[in-house]
Amino acid sequence: MKEAIYVLYLVLLVSGLEALVTKPNSGNFIECLRYRISPENPITDAIFTADNTTTFLSSYVSYTKNTRFSSPNYKKLLAIVVAKHVTHVQATVVCAKSNGIQIRIRSGGHDNEGLSYMSSVPFVILDMHNLRTITVDVSSKKAWVQAGATLGELYVKINEASQTLAFPAGICATVGAGGHISGGGYGNLMRKFGITVDHVIDAQLIDVNGKLLNRSTMGEDLFWAIRGGGGASFGVILSWKIKLVEVPKILTVFQVNKTLEQGGTDVLYKWQLVANKFPDSLFLRAMPQVVNGTKGGERTIAIVFWAQFLGRTDELMAIMKQSFPELGLKREDCQEMSWLNTTLFWAMLPAGTPKTVLLDRPTDPVFSKSKSDYVKKPIPKEGLEKIWKTMLKFNNIVWLHFNPYGGMMDRIPANATAFPHRKGNLFKVQYYTTWLDSNATESNLSMMKELYEVAEPYVSSNPREAFFNYRDIDIGSNPSGETNVDEAKIYGYKYFLGNLKRLMQVKAKYDPENFFKNEQSIPPVRVM
Repeated sequence: MKEAIYVLYLVLLVSGLEALVTKPNSGNFIECLRYRISPENPITDAIFTADNTTTFLSSYVSYTKNTRFSSPNYKKLLAIVVAKHVTHVQATVVCAKSNGIQIRIRSGGHDNEGLSYMSSVPFVILDMHNLRTITVDVSSKKAWVQAGATLGELYVKINEASQTLAFPAGICATVGAGGHISGGGYGNLMRKFGITVDHVIDAQLIDVNGKLLNRSTMGEDLFWAIRGGGGASFGVILSWKIKLVEVPKILTVFQVNKTLEQGGTDVLYKWQLVANKFPDSLFLRAMPQVVNGTKGGERTIAIVFWAQFLGRTDELMAIMKQSFPELGLKREDCQEMSWLNTTLFWAMLPAGTPKTVLLDRPTDPVFSKSKSDYVKKPIPKEGLEKIWKTMLKFNNIVWLHFNPYGGMMDRIPANATAFPHRKGNLFKVQYYTTWLDSNATESNLSMMKELYEVAEPYVSSNPREAFFNYRDIDIGSNPSGETNVDEAKIYGYKYFLGNLKRLMQVKAKYDPENFFKNEQSIPPVRVM
């Protein structure tokens, strides 16, 4: 069934090509690529152009997870370079720059706003998904991971080397390591260990001149910037060297649902008071979502509480009984398992699912929209009820993630890395909706804006903070070929707070002509 839908999807997109009148001339760029690549690492079969419609479209769609951006602009997209060697990356940068062509870099395809593969000016896509080598050194508790590897591939590789090592990154296995890590990716180990960028100790980056740099050659200011400031404003991330963390052989997880009729609002209000104060080893996410009610045709809100505890059930039960008895956790709700198996649990896969599923690449694109917020003080019950009322207006899938802070996130200074959202947050919110019909796009984007407006009185302000990895074009953006500083400050302060000034200065030092840019990139400015 999935294959049939995918084929139909390609056919519909290809059928639209007949209406095109002109195609861009990518000859100079392609000729430059071939000139700069040695015969030992041929690039010919790594280049896809609109001249070969089927393979070009297939390459484009294969890592386009958001169907809102599934049809390439053939008049602007000159080529897709699916790099197989570091020299391919270097040549793509040099040849794009010398020909005045914009470059967009994508690793895993989880891009909420398509900025890694969309532009309204002539551009090429540098696709990193073939550069996915991972090496794990158990004795030093370190690993190298290339940008195109997925988190699932990284987790499996770590687990094959050790049963007690892990990496504090996201729960979605199909996310690419390049963008996830550079944006300050987080997951269910964040309260104990912090986030991805807190464990990066080296990196390989291709700069604006096509040079391969590491931490010592790029310098500490650029190394600081790519840890949370995103890599795409500064260069092309080739790989990361990361520190792994120690976890027990056995962890405990649970999932408990509370509908509004079961007092879910009251339980969630109490969650806000305790979730950031639990022991660091406990991460308890709350996930409000629209579900069918008990009566036919009725809908309600269910708050799904997802937990991961770095320890055994007995200890977890004691913590919950003391700090959060309102949840009514029972021993039979808890499951004990290895760290790798918890990644399957969080992916909502049934017990016994083979770990090889974590090696799957992104599939089944959907129309989607995501937004984010940070919450500094508990949302009152009347505020939660306004949010529920708005969610119930949606005619499609909609949910929120309330991700608790506290623990290590409170102890790392806001300027330690470019990722700034540290102490002072109770939790981070992700708003997410998906739909299947393209005709419903405008109405769903409008509903998300309404939900975001309803939440405004209860979240951070001046600025209203946002999470960089949950890209949201609504909070401010520039046209594809420009980077207006005043506009960049609007979205920049929301993503990076007080770290924006230093990020802009680093950008001015390493990419003064602003070659690496997109709709929400960092502008090169020395003085603010």
